[in-house]
Amino acid sequence: MNKIRISAVSYTNTKPFIYGLQHTGIIKKIELSLDTPSDCAQKLIDDVVDIGLIPVAATLSLKRWEIVSDYCIGAVGAVNSVFIFSNCEIKDLKKLQLDPESRSSNNLAKVLLKNYWKADHLMIVEHAADYAQSPDPNTAFVQIGDRTFGKKAQYPFVYDLAEEWEKFTGLPFVFAAWIANKTIPTGFMQEFNQSLKYGLEHRRELLDELPLRRDFDFEDYLMHRLDFELTEDKKKALHLFLDYVKSL
Repeated sequence: MNKIRISAVSYTNTKPFIYGLQHTGIIKKIELSLDTPSDCAQKLIDDVVDIGLIPVAATLSLKRWEIVSDYCIGAVGAVNSVFIFSNCEIKDLKKLQLDPESRSSNNLAKVLLKNYWKADHLMIVEHAADYAQSPDPNTAFVQIGDRTFGKKAQYPFVYDLAEEWEKFTGLPFVFAAWIANKTIPTGFMQEFNQSLKYGLEHRRELLDELPLRRDFDFEDYLMHRLDFELTEDKKKALHLFLDYVKSL
């Protein structure tokens, strides 16, 4: 059998999954690449890989897709790594600059602005020269992943998008799911799922490998903030989110 090509996100939130893939026999059956969320999605869209841990909004760009795991990158309430950072309240915001590494979180911000905060009059800026900086007090930016660690204290207004989604819908949120663009053999999918489970069960060992930071609690993040099981509520939230994205 040809090796299954897999792309996964290179952020800390994916490290339990990577640990599982690299410490079980499945590593001999896959070609694994680590990418940004947007590149991970594009590789699946372009059929460069067979399975990707992709931002869920990217499924709208796939002709065919199916979920191939019981696990995901999700959160029930605040996730502590997906934010809008701002110098003013949302009601006073005039411009929002998007994160070039994101798809789902950028779309989540737009969904919340339109449907929850009723602030869809804002100027949305893609590909800003330095999207995470602005001298304008009424400009904010979306940022995701490891680049957000330790940043909450730097801004007077910080909105955790998973927490805001839960306030809006009462549901958890799925940022990324393991998605295939073709039929994957059932036996491989079962072994793949077991490898991901192994990684989640060994998060304590993984934590010992991470650097110590005074401004960010990795244990809280990996053991409590992130919620990796793709539950029925998360599937419901995923499809609800896609419906909102389609109506933007």
